[in-house]
Amino acid sequence: MGNRSNRLNALSFATLLAFGACAFAPAYAGGKANLSSLDDGSRAFGRFVVTYRPGTAPRTDAAALARSLDKAATVLGQAELGRLRRTASGADVVVSSRALNYAEAAALMRKLAADPNVLSVDNDVRMVPLMTPNDTRFGEQFGYGSGAGGIRATSAWDATQGAGAVVAVIDTGITAHSDLNANIVGGYDFISLLTGTDAQRYGANLVAVDGDGRDANPADTGDWNDNFNAYIDFGCPIYGNSTWHGTHVTGTVAAATNNGKGVAGTAPSAKVVPVRVLGRCGGFASDIADAITWASGGAVSGVPANPNVADVINLSLGSAAPVACPQAYKDAIAGAVARGTVVVAAAGNSNADVDTAKDAKGVVVGYNLANCGNLIVVGATDSRGARSGFSNFGASVDVAAPGSGIVSTINTGSRTPAGEGYKAYDGTSMAAPHVAGVAALVQSVAKTPLTQAQMRTLLKNTARAFPVSPGAKPIGAGIVDANAAVNAAKAL
Repeated sequence: MGNRSNRLNALSFATLLAFGACAFAPAYAGGKANLSSLDDGSRAFGRFVVTYRPGTAPRTDAAALARSLDKAATVLGQAELGRLRRTASGADVVVSSRALNYAEAAALMRKLAADPNVLSVDNDVRMVPLMTPNDTRFGEQFGYGSGAGGIRATSAWDATQGAGAVVAVIDTGITAHSDLNANIVGGYDFISLLTGTDAQRYGANLVAVDGDGRDANPADTGDWNDNFNAYIDFGCPIYGNSTWHGTHVTGTVAAATNNGKGVAGTAPSAKVVPVRVLGRCGGFASDIADAITWASGGAVSGVPANPNVADVINLSLGSAAPVACPQAYKDAIAGAVARGTVVVAAAGNSNADVDTAKDAKGVVVGYNLANCGNLIVVGATDSRGARSGFSNFGASVDVAAPGSGIVSTINTGSRTPAGEGYKAYDGTSMAAPHVAGVAALVQSVAKTPLTQAQMRTLLKNTARAFPVSPGAKPIGAGIVDANAAVNAAKAL
C-alpha cells in the first residue's frame, strides 16, 4: 500500500544521442494529427506533443529529430520549431518561436503528422480546475452520512479510515492548513515555465506563478489573474482571485476527523501526496501526464522518484471545451494503471454528454478526461441525491458522488496565501475526491490491492440507487456507497 517498488527506467539523454538515423527503418504511413485538440479554449498556439514511433530515428537521435522539426516548420514561414523536453512516455514537447493562429497550428500539425516516423501529434492541451465556487457556506457536510445525498462513509469508518493508503491529488498544489497538515506527505511541482512567445507576451510565470519551474515544493502560491490580455488571448478560465482548488479537494479526500474542529475527510487516516500541475490559467497536458506517471511510481527524467507511490490518483481537472483525449494522457494513465494505481477523474461541469459532445467544428470528441478511457469517471449529485445541474453525464460516467455545496478546507487569501478557512464549492471536482477517498478505504482493507478494473466493478456494483433518477442524463450506476464497498472488499 503506497510503497510498491516497481519503477520505470527513465530514458537517458545519452540514449537519445547514441543511435543515428537508420537506413533500414520500416516504412510507415503518416501519423494522426489530432486537430480536435486545438479546441481547448485557447486563442493562440505554440506547444505541441509529438509522439514518434518507437525505434525510429527521431525517437533515438537528436539530429534526426531536429531535421523532422525543421521540415515541418517550413509551413510556418520564418517561425522555427524546437524541442522543449521529452515526456516520461517518450513523446516530445515541441514549441514554436512565435504564436500561431488556429489555421497555422492545424497546418503545422498536419505537416508533422505527415512524417512516416510520427505516430501522433496533439496540441499541448491546457487543463483547468473543474469547479464553480459557491460563496455561501453550508453548515454541514451532507455527503458522508446515510441521508438522501450521502455516501455512508460514517458507517464505513467503523471498519476503516484508510490507514496505509496513499492518494495523490494532482491539482493546484496545497496550502498549510491545520486540518490537513498531519496527512500530507511529499509532493512535487510539475509546472514548467512558459517559453517563447507566450513568455514574451504574458511572462514566463503566467502559469507557474511561483517564479520557478519544476521542483519539490508543491505549495499553491495562488492562481489569481488580473491580466485581462491573458484572460482574453490566452483563454484563462479565471479572472479574479485565487481558488485554492487543490486544498479544497484534499480536504474532501483526507481532512483530519474527530479532532474537534473544521471538516471531516472521506478517508481521514489516508495520506495525501500533493502534486502541483495547475496554476494561473490552468496547466498543460504534458506536465499533467508526467505528474500522473510520477505519482504512480513511474520514472520522469530530471525528477527524483516518488517515495510515496499513490494507491489512488485524483484528477479534479479537465478541458474547458470538448476536445479529444491527448495521447500523452492515454499513455500516462495506461502506465499508472499497469503499475497498480487506481485513477479517478471528474466528469466535468458543462451539463453535457461526455461521449457525444462536439468540438467547434461539429466533430464528436467528448469531454476530457472522461473520454480518455481507463479511468473511474465521477458525476455529481446534490443533497437530495439528484444529479447536480452542472454535472456532465453519459455512458462513460461510472458512479456519482456529492458535488453541490461541498464544504472543505481552503486558504483565505484573495491572491497569495493568508490564513486557513473553510468554504462550500460546487463541481464534479468536489465529487471525484469522495470517490478517490472511498477507493482508499477499499484498498486499506483489501487482502490484495484491487486493480483499476476491479475497483470500477466493485464501486459500480455496490453503488446505491439514485433517490432521484437522473433520467435521460445518466451519471453512472448510482451514488458511491462507502460502507457497501468496504464490506465487499473485506469479503474478497
